[in-house]
Amino acid sequence: MVNNKFQFPKRPISLMEQMVVMKKFFPNFQVRWRKNIITWIGEIQPHELYQQYRIKIIHQLHRVPEVSVLKPQLSTGINGEAIPHTYPGNRLCLYHPKKQEWSHQMHIAKTIVPWTALWLFYYETWQATGEWLGGGEHPVLNKRKSPSLFNSLK
Repeated sequence: MVNNKFQFPKRPISLMEQMVVMKKFFPNFQVRWRKNIITWIGEIQPHELYQQYRIKIIHQLHRVPEVSVLKPQLSTGINGEAIPHTYPGNRLCLYHPKKQEWSHQMHIAKTIVPWTALWLFYYETWQATGEWLGGGEHPVLNKRKSPSLFNSLK
């Protein structure tokens, strides 16, 4: 009889596998792999009535992917309100890290990119109405942590 109490930890998806799956689902994204850091830049459009966005995704093993919008530049709300669900540097907040909604066993092409399109859909709706319809809970950052991978690659 097999003891089901002990389980081997699941391995993170390798950077190479992440690249292959991203190429399959988003063949037009440009990719750069340097020192175990992958950067993808590509265009997505959250809805046929909404504009197209140029996004940048940075990923490194054992770090969470970081997503930013390169073009067009994100802007404050109707009355100058800060952009909801963003981190410093206008990185997108796509999920709550402590709730483990994303893990290193997930493909970025199947999670992060679709979540980015959904975030952009809610962003454009917020721009038009002043109301964020995406729900969610924005986590509080620990300012004592080391500088972000994102900031080091600017």
